[in-house]
Amino acid sequence: MAKSSVLGYPRIGAEREWKKALEAFWAGRLEESELHAKLREIRLNHLRKQQEKGIDLIPVNEFSYYDHMLDTAVMFGIIPQRFAYEGGIVPLSIYYDIARGTKDATASEMTKWFNTNYHYIVPELYGITPTITENKPLLAYREAKEQLGIEGKPVIVGPLTFLKLSKGYELAETDAWLDRLLPLYVRILQELENEGARWVQIDEPILVTSIDINDLRRLKKIYETFAVSVPNLSIMLQTYFEAVEHYEEIVRLPVKGIGLDFVHGLTGNLASLRTAGFPADKVLGAGLIDGRGIWRASPRDKLTLLEELEKYVLPDNLIVQSSCSLLHVPVTVKHETRLPERLKEALAFADEKLDELVLLTKAVSSPGQAEAIAEDIEQCEHALLALKLSDERNRSDVQRAVAAIDTQHPRRTSAFAERHKLQSEQWQLPLFPTTTIGSFPQTAEVRKARQLWRKGEWSQERYAAYVREQIDTWIKIQEEIGLDVLVHGEFERTDMVEFFGEKLAGFAFTQHGWVQSYGSRCVKPPIIYGDVAFVEAMTVEETRYAQSKTKRPVKGMLTGPITIMNWSFVREDIPREQIAYQLAYALRQEVEALERVGIGMIQVDEPAVREGLPLKEEAQAEYLEWAVKAFRLTTCTVRDTTQIHTHMCYCEFQDMIGSIRDMDADVISIETSRSHGELIQSFEETTYELGIGLGVYDIHSPRVPQVEEMTAMIERALRVLDPRLFWINPDCGLKTRGTEETIASLRNMVEAAIISREKFSIKAE
Repeated sequence: MAKSSVLGYPRIGAEREWKKALEAFWAGRLEESELHAKLREIRLNHLRKQQEKGIDLIPVNEFSYYDHMLDTAVMFGIIPQRFAYEGGIVPLSIYYDIARGTKDATASEMTKWFNTNYHYIVPELYGITPTITENKPLLAYREAKEQLGIEGKPVIVGPLTFLKLSKGYELAETDAWLDRLLPLYVRILQELENEGARWVQIDEPILVTSIDINDLRRLKKIYETFAVSVPNLSIMLQTYFEAVEHYEEIVRLPVKGIGLDFVHGLTGNLASLRTAGFPADKVLGAGLIDGRGIWRASPRDKLTLLEELEKYVLPDNLIVQSSCSLLHVPVTVKHETRLPERLKEALAFADEKLDELVLLTKAVSSPGQAEAIAEDIEQCEHALLALKLSDERNRSDVQRAVAAIDTQHPRRTSAFAERHKLQSEQWQLPLFPTTTIGSFPQTAEVRKARQLWRKGEWSQERYAAYVREQIDTWIKIQEEIGLDVLVHGEFERTDMVEFFGEKLAGFAFTQHGWVQSYGSRCVKPPIIYGDVAFVEAMTVEETRYAQSKTKRPVKGMLTGPITIMNWSFVREDIPREQIAYQLAYALRQEVEALERVGIGMIQVDEPAVREGLPLKEEAQAEYLEWAVKAFRLTTCTVRDTTQIHTHMCYCEFQDMIGSIRDMDADVISIETSRSHGELIQSFEETTYELGIGLGVYDIHSPRVPQVEEMTAMIERALRVLDPRLFWINPDCGLKTRGTEETIASLRNMVEAAIISREKFSIKAE
């Protein structure tokens, strides 16, 4: 008889209780004991919900105080030396210092979790001797069993994935590091086995990427060691986000179960099953319900797929599960009262996905219940069809326009060298111009004003006047600090994607659809459910007003088409490429509107371009081609003197410098500080001939960076980049920072620019 399972559940709570508890603790409003008690309550509520829904195998130890990769590093005592760890159980203060930084110690690097919008803390190995500080999977298993009677399924990041996603060691040291970590994993698993645990989920998503023969050898060593060391423990070797590479070698590993993604890895995994079959002595964890998307699954399609899977796997050896952790979707649709009913009926968030899993498991396990669940199946199919046939998904005007631009090869009128000469003459900026990425602190006062306006307690006129006051204040502050290119501050914007989605056709917005992006940072992605279309100017009023208050240039600030798409939940009935072109066509009209009112610098941010990069190398070139095309469609119609900026952050860009160049932005700013300047190595190996600003300080940490830190970063960059094209800026927007630290940091940044100008002038002489 088949069983149901999930790979993980959202941490944050339906009302973001988790986020609020963390931030109250960081602000000193919650004692450490109170934080532990609050998070324990949240954690148990999540387990209880899955238990009541009828999930058979409930994951434990996937709940985190910040991030699961950080948890794994801390469990093994992998603490960077700068945090003065002295051994034993890692204090909560050090745990959060690693993630957030301190006045004297920079935070560990943060980067994206595969191709999702979740960001993890990168473990730093650097010669550390690992040891077990605390067996957290065991504690989580005990808690679930003692408090709720749940026979939990502990979740652990696998050794190969952990190593491949860590930093601070040479490639030649990989095997030595595996030899250090493997005994620690064995001890963790042995203690679980001794406690009576039946299943353990070991996550190895690295197996869907291009691993080599050496990694296969390491993988064999890892799981053969586990098989000998914990023979009575059933290990589910779990993969997700794509189809596994080296399928035949992986399914031969000595583990009880193999978890495969039959949503995002459907084509490849199904092809492997058809070609090579599935071992009769193993359990298949079939990821049938999308852990990353928000749409209800078609029961008929899923049951058809299950029929196919049963050709290779007996029902007793089948676990119906989510394709990945439900960490990536909101908690529940239940509290959404403002969505169009036709749309709401087609949605499934985490709690609804639990119901879908239970329904499918019943269908495959008890054919006699077909009549009992037939009504549920019919209702779902009807909801999906109603949305498919809706007017919102069938706008002929948008579809004709996008079909026309799909055949175009967008490009600026002149090459960069000619544009740069004209722009230099127009703007007369100093060497190493200073600017920011766009947003300034969204204080409690700013958020309250927006809330009063949204509730209708403030009129549009009063709210607009308030926003102008904020712009006035920060234009003056920027001038006093000495920035060369200013921004209006984005005080009218809640979120860089939501703001634009609210002003475009084809979008819908939830009230409680929050998901974790990193740490306590939660975002509420818009839903692109229909054809996207421009309605009216979105940013012109505030940008034009800011420009009227200063003689220095003010950048117009837009979010680019790929980022809006990648940071939204998107429809599944058309290719993502077509969604990107619809967005590009709409945003192009906004770019042209800004130019018409005299805004001569326009920034189209694309921080999420790489987040959409397919995990399979063979699919990456095609994605980058249409992603670059979408950006150029947005920006290609402006005059040569209009300077197009863009921004990217918190991803590994080393392997897509060519695509960044192809975007043909006059200036691009890229994060470098948190990765400690590693991106600069890319420019030591390849020439970049367009304008570029490498972020010189980390805005995700509350510490104020020293001038010396920034000048060192600038000096290194100038060894490989053309000083005539180099800009100086922070890593990212400043909306989450405090006012005092923002001003102090920017003052230091401007001072670093001045010092660097003087040093370079002396060297040039």
